[in-house]
Amino acid sequence: MAITPAEIAVPLGVDAPEQDSIQWQQWALWISDAEMLIDARIEKLDADEPGDAKRDYVVREAVVSHINKPDDATQVTVSVDDGQTSKSYRSGKGRVTIIDEWWALLGLTEPDGAFSIDRVGFGSRHVPWCSLRMGASYCSCGVDIAGKPIYEGGSDDAGL
Repeated sequence: MAITPAEIAVPLGVDAPEQDSIQWQQWALWISDAEMLIDARIEKLDADEPGDAKRDYVVREAVVSHINKPDDATQVTVSVDDGQTSKSYRSGKGRVTIIDEWWALLGLTEPDGAFSIDRVGFGSRHVPWCSLRMGASYCSCGVDIAGKPIYEGGSDDAGL
């Protein structure tokens, strides 16, 4: 199921705009922007498609959030003679965005950290501290040239 501008009106508590009106077209554009962001993340992470209910929820919430806070203005100050008043606003980014909480709901979060270490192993003959197993593009234990660890404390009886 895909979200429509009429469904965006419900959480906003307003009447749906007339079909083909400028407001309808604007909301439809923002819906397609949110869909595009999700599709791009799925492609980037080579992930499975999230369920329709979760996807629709995230698209709806992202568009409603953008409608409620469309730009990045954060404070308005009015000065008259010696008097002054200011009002601060919570602001949006000026575009449709999907927050980290919604990416997590979709199962489309980026891997954390600069690198990861596989503590389970994968049947490699490389010693656990070999540079290759730590993410480098080279072997530091010698398995690539000897077929067994010959550097960094590697030996035949190491149980590898």
